Amino acid sequence: MEKLIAVVDDEDDIRELVSINLKKAGFKVKEFSDADAMIKSLAKATPDLIILDLMMPGTDGLEACKILKKDARYSSIPIIMLTAKADEADKVVGLELGADDYVTKPFSPRELTARVKAVLRRKATVAEENELLEIGSITIDLQKHEVLVKGKKTELTATEFRILQLLTEKREHVLSREQLLDNLWGNEKVVVDRTIDVHIKHLREKLGPAGKMIINVRGVGYKIEK
Repeated sequence: MEKLIAVVDDEDDIRELVSINLKKAGFKVKEFSDADAMIKSLAKATPDLIILDLMMPGTDGLEACKILKKDARYSSIPIIMLTAKADEADKVVGLELGADDYVTKPFSPRELTARVKAVLRRKATVAEENELLEIGSITIDLQKHEVLVKGKKTELTATEFRILQLLTEKREHVLSREQLLDNLWGNEKVVVDRTIDVHIKHLREKLGPAGKMIINVRGVGYKIEK
């Protein structure tokens, strides 16, 4: 079944460029000129992934991302942010709000399509597995794509979930940022090490006290241990 991608951008030429290339890659596309229209449409059709422009009139991309991630019905939808801002701080804010990835304008349509495939593949890979991983008070249900901390469900993005899964599977082994990037994006990675740090920070916050099990090994990377 074709995956449905929602493209949200107030610039007509950008939406058209993205849509044409995604359709060539075999995706179904629904275009929106503003975030409010996209959010209202979710009740009728839920996309498999949202490409969300950062700077838009009305509800901007950051606010829309915040709204979606706070709503249990839509919090698991992967989001890729589009930003014309070169400032890394703006990208970091998007990631901290729960976005899975970002692409900076001007961008290569081929790169954006590769990012979409990579994010969807991560989500699909997790969904196909059927087992539980446990460490301390954390339980990871790979089939349901759920994380429980002391029995209470904790909402994670697809990227945060995958990082926690990787660290738990390799518990007490240090994974470098490069290894984590390779596992998350493979040959399609065009991101910086800082991306991993932001996802780890957000993951720790969501896990609460259990987040202290994720340890930063200075100059090397991260590991998880009880």
